[in-house]
Amino acid sequence: MKILVLGPGAREHAIVLALLAESADHEVVCAPGNAGIAASGVETPALAYTDPAAVSAFVAERGFDLVVIGPEAPLVAGVADPLRAAGVPVFGPDAAAAELEGSKAFAKRIMDEAGVPTGRAVRVASVDAAGPVLDEFGAPYVVKADGLAAGKGVLVTSDRAAALDHVATWAPHGEVLVEEFLDGQEVSLFFFADGHDVLPLSPAQDYKRIFDGDEGPNTGGMGAYSPLPWVADDFVEEIARTVALPTVRQLEAEGTPFVGLLYCGLIVTTAGVRVIEFNARFGDPETQVVLARMESPLSQYLLAAARGELAGLPAPSFSEEPAVIVVVASEGYPGEVVAGRPLTGLDEAAEVPGVHLVHAATARDADGGWIATGGRVLGVVARGATFAEARDRAYQAVDRIELEGGQHRSDIAARVA
Repeated sequence: MKILVLGPGAREHAIVLALLAESADHEVVCAPGNAGIAASGVETPALAYTDPAAVSAFVAERGFDLVVIGPEAPLVAGVADPLRAAGVPVFGPDAAAAELEGSKAFAKRIMDEAGVPTGRAVRVASVDAAGPVLDEFGAPYVVKADGLAAGKGVLVTSDRAAALDHVATWAPHGEVLVEEFLDGQEVSLFFFADGHDVLPLSPAQDYKRIFDGDEGPNTGGMGAYSPLPWVADDFVEEIARTVALPTVRQLEAEGTPFVGLLYCGLIVTTAGVRVIEFNARFGDPETQVVLARMESPLSQYLLAAARGELAGLPAPSFSEEPAVIVVVASEGYPGEVVAGRPLTGLDEAAEVPGVHLVHAATARDADGGWIATGGRVLGVVARGATFAEARDRAYQAVDRIELEGGQHRSDIAARVA
């Protein structure tokens, strides 16, 4: 199969590696990709991947059998729309359905219409409007920017002044949601969706805060693990029945069918499972551990979803071996990042049994060495017979990587290992 993966990050690297591992016959192109993806032997042409016209022209020229859209920005920009209209199988929702991630207010409305369990939320447009709502809900305060914010638009704090400052920061860019605080363990659960039916992947848990012990500001994700031994045996079935399927059927009923990857961000509270958020694409870094365990051919499910044919497939199967990812980030992340520093020890890290690396923000220097070019630089993914073994392997590999000022969390998967 000739497959185009759109996106520049570690999530796309993980998707590419999964496709390459399942069949040597696949021709995989990743645009624009990154230096790590290119080092995997994959073509990474320069492409304005958030521009629907540019992507459509490229696909028409090259004749791909399937287009997989990785990040949220091209989905919200409508890259899928002209491709699907031209008859190209696309894994990724149209712009209208991608509002499930692009607008938290839209997502809340869909959940309300579909009867999906979630927390209370009030939309506000100013600090003055937010004050009384914060007082009604009480601390801890939860404030979310309505639109895309690269994982940094959410603030959970007991500081009322900080909550109001967050409203002031994001209100000029659109509405802000003030939500009730939900306490419990968070779960990420992905579903393949074809506009009518869904099939689940394996659940994962990610670590959003920058520092150990879930301290510090939110990031795009500092690590993750899969599976989750502490969830109920019927957890996935319950979420499919009460969350994923009602959501997809509601969007179908409104004439905006959701075709692609439905990411359900969940929290397990004492009152039951609640939805925190939806995303319209594979989550990062959870994708890296979920796909590392997937034994069914990924391309089969991507294509079936794109064609509306999931009903004919069984749920994908996964290895019982746990997987852990630890993200290595540059100094300053998630604030002002210090980039451009040498990155060494990658080959030595990859030699640890059960380990592979996924690149997020790397480049080659003039001598062929690696440099870090952004905030989250790369992910160290490890599998093992037990969580303890997978975790030990991941941190062995991290210890072999050198990046001046580099940072990573030391407690990824500690609670299950």
